[in-house]
Amino acid sequence: MKQHFFYIFSFLLLAGPLAAQNQFRKIDTTMKLGKAGYKVLCNNKNEAKNSITLTPVGFTGQGARDVGFEIKGRVLKTEVDDLNNDGFPDLVLYVYGPGEKSIGNVIGISSVNNESFMPIMFPDIVNDPKLRTGYVGYDSFMLMEGTLMRRFPVYTVDSVGSKPTGMYRQIQYGVVPAEREGLKFKAIRSYDFSRQ
Repeated sequence: MKQHFFYIFSFLLLAGPLAAQNQFRKIDTTMKLGKAGYKVLCNNKNEAKNSITLTPVGFTGQGARDVGFEIKGRVLKTEVDDLNNDGFPDLVLYVYGPGEKSIGNVIGISSVNNESFMPIMFPDIVNDPKLRTGYVGYDSFMLMEGTLMRRFPVYTVDSVGSKPTGMYRQIQYGVVPAEREGLKFKAIRSYDFSRQ
C-alpha cells in the first residue's frame, strides 16, 4: 500500500513541471479550511509583472482586508492547509518564472487567528550549497500532511553543459518561526532517488 501511494505521489510531483510548461490559466478560486480561507484572483497574463488579489474569507477584525500585490512570474496552482499547526488556514501559491526551465518559487500566507494574515518566507535554493547542487529548475510542489514538498530532476554539475543524471531530489519543508519575527519555510529533510 505504501509503495502504491509513493508511485501516485511521484507521478503527481513529476507532472508539475510538465503542467508549468503549458499555458497558464487565470486563477479565480476560493479555498477554505473549515469556515475560513482565501479567495485568490490572478489573471496570469504578463509573466514580467503579474497582479494578485488576495481576499480573506471568514476572517474577522481590522486586518482582514483585501490585499493586492505584484509578482514576477505566473501562478500555476494554489493550495491551503494548516502549515504551522495553529488550527488556522495557511495559503501557498506556486509561482513559475519565465523560460522553459520551470524555475519555481512559493508565496506563503499564514492566518493570524483568522483576524489578519502575514507572509511565510520561502528560502532561495541557491543559498543552500547542499540542496542547490545539480539544480537547474523543473520544480514541482505540493502540500502533504502539513508540509510542503518540492521535487526536481538532478543535473550534472558541469560548466560546459549540464545533463540529467536520472536522479530526482525531494525536499520537505516545514513552517517554523523566523529569526526576527513572522514565519518561514525551512528544509527539514531531503533525499535523492531514481524513478526506476
